[in-house]
Order: sequence, then C-alpha cells, then structure tokens
Amino acid sequence: MDFNLSPQPADTTVYEGDAGGYYSWTGAKSPAIPQAKVAAGKLVLRPRGFALPHYADTFKIGYVAQGTCIVGLVFPNDPQEKVLIINKGDAIPVQMGAISWWFNGGDSDFTIIFLGESSQSYSPGQFDYFFLTGPIGVLATFSPEFITKIFHLKESETETLVHSQANPLLVKLDKGINMPNQSNCDTREYVFNLDDLISSGVNYAEITAENFPLLEKIGLSASLVRLESHSILNPYYNVNGSQIIYVLKGSGRVQIMGLNGTRVLDADVQEDQAFVVPKFFAATQLAGEHGMEFFCLSTSSRPIVGQLAGKESAWKALSSPVLQAALNVSQEFVAFFKSKINL
Repeated sequence: MDFNLSPQPADTTVYEGDAGGYYSWTGAKSPAIPQAKVAAGKLVLRPRGFALPHYADTFKIGYVAQGTCIVGLVFPNDPQEKVLIINKGDAIPVQMGAISWWFNGGDSDFTIIFLGESSQSYSPGQFDYFFLTGPIGVLATFSPEFITKIFHLKESETETLVHSQANPLLVKLDKGINMPNQSNCDTREYVFNLDDLISSGVNYAEITAENFPLLEKIGLSASLVRLESHSILNPYYNVNGSQIIYVLKGSGRVQIMGLNGTRVLDADVQEDQAFVVPKFFAATQLAGEHGMEFFCLSTSSRPIVGQLAGKESAWKALSSPVLQAALNVSQEFVAFFKSKINL
C-alpha cells in the first residue's frame, strides 16, 4: 500500500471575503487525510467578522492560533445557547451536530485551526457544514410554502426571513449590531487552554478524557508541542488512533516509519502545513533553527502511545540480555546504550 504523507498547506479556499476566509485540506494534495479518516480546516475572521450559524457531520477540536473570538454553541436536545470567549492557546471541542457561530469583536485577526475525524462525513477527509441561514442555508433550501407554514408567516415575511442574508458563510457586521460580549456559562467546561500547561522546561501539553471529560463524548484528544532550536521529539507510535498535525510556528523535519521497516516520510515541514501520522507508524520531529510548535489531534480520547526513546521507552524496559541478543552487540555496549537512555 502506498502512503503519501507529505506535509501540505491548505489546498482549497472554500470562501474568502472582507469578513475573512475558510481554507481546507483535501485528498487531492493530502491523500493520507481521507485514508486516515481525519480532516483539517482553518478559519480566519477579520475584525467584526461573523461565521454564520452552522453544524457539521464531524467531531473536531479547534485551536486558537491568534486573537480572541466570541463563540455561541447550541447542542442537540439542549436548546440553550452557550456563549464563550476564547483566546490564543485555547482548545475548544465542537461536537457533531452542535450548532455554532463565531464572531471576532476585536481589533485584530482571529485564526483557529480545526482538526478532527471524518469517519461519518459525507465527504471523506472533509468537514461538511450545514448552515442555518444565507443562500446555502436551511431556510433557503426548503420551499417558501413550507417556510410560510412552519413559522406561520405571510409571503412577504417569508421573503424577508429567507433572502435578507446574501452571504453564504461569513459576513462583516455593522457596528450597530451588538453581539454578545460575555460568557454566560462556565468556560472551563467547554474550553481548555493548552498554553497554560506549558512552562519553562516543559515542551508538551495534552488534553485527554482524563483531564478534560468533554473529550469522552467526541472520542478525540489533542496536544501542543514546542520544540526549541534543533531539538528533537523522541520517536513514538500510537496504538489506538491516527494523528493529524498542524505546524503553528517555525519549521523542521519529520520522519515516519511505516510497514516492513520502510521510511514512508522524510521531509521538511514548515508553518501552516499539516500531515498525518497513521496508527502504529513511528514518528519523530526535529526542529529547525528557530524551533517548531505544532498542534496535534489523535482520533482517541484516551490515546495509548508507545515510546521508542527516553526513560519510558521499551529500550529502558527491556532486560540487558534481550537487548544484547536483539542488537547483536556486547554486554558493554548494552550498558553504554542504557546509560544514554537515561539522559
């Protein structure tokens, strides 16, 4: 089986205008994305940019790369609008079928990266969005006769309801519209700041069902990794899920080992590119001169990860005679090698 895991930037501009833009990764340039049943998208909102209310056929987690945004969520079977304020470093899970809207009330751009799984998506490797309003929204899809009867409207009122919004995805709001500007719920139940978990000497932060129970419902987990200049991430493999990784800052090099000892990827990677690490494939990343930071999603809420270097690796656990036989080296070299593992 051939694997094309080459890191790629978003290859499709879904929408772009004064309010911002939405960009996605597709199987045309990133075939590993639909193969692994994951998906990726990037939403950019300019000041006063508003993403119309919509829902999707996928579970996903958004990571705020820059700016501040006000988010509204309405969950199926719970018709109460939750309003949240999210900031740089926040990770926000979005459940399948949950209606959401996004508004940038600040003075600078807002960017959020969505990574998720697409096993139930109508379009493999994609987030399929269903809008409530606008020319491709639910209201415009049903016939005027149905809308009139559903909402008990006159024909002219139906025309106003259905056709007043001409923008399909994003719209720049006039200042006369006073959007919500405060949270109306406990944000900690719905948002987790990964930046808060990274401090001096710590380069890795992870959210799973263990420390963020909401992830149990969506079956995903996420992590933020910061590598200093020329530092390397110990090789690892995932037992119960694939990964999709988006580079937030910097650049570096990634190597991935596949079936039968084949190196399926050895490539440079840079900011704004994404790539997939399939389940069981071993991967490692080496940061470039200016370091590298990336956001990673796993398709399991409780990921099981095997370490292939470091104090928690199999090399540390295996007994010396086993290593001597497996490596076909002397006892002295095994002792030397084990001393390096502890570094």
